[in-house]
Amino acid sequence: MEELVRTNDPVLISFLESILEEAGIKHFVADGNMSILEGSLAMIPRRVLVDSDQIRQARMLLRDAGLEHELRPENGQT
Repeated sequence: MEELVRTNDPVLISFLESILEEAGIKHFVADGNMSILEGSLAMIPRRVLVDSDQIRQARMLLRDAGLEHELRPENGQT
């Protein structure tokens, strides 16, 4: 799996999950249970991960939705 987005925004994560589910793209939100450790302060970003074979399609969907600024750099680019 590859990291698509890293954010503290639960609304954005919910929106991303909706977009990805509708397109049939397999994904996983990592670090979602870290709120237990941080006391629900949303200090630890959640990572939206996508299967490597679907990362291009997922990135294209986010660009089309106007969320390109939320995308993690491709292939280790900074």
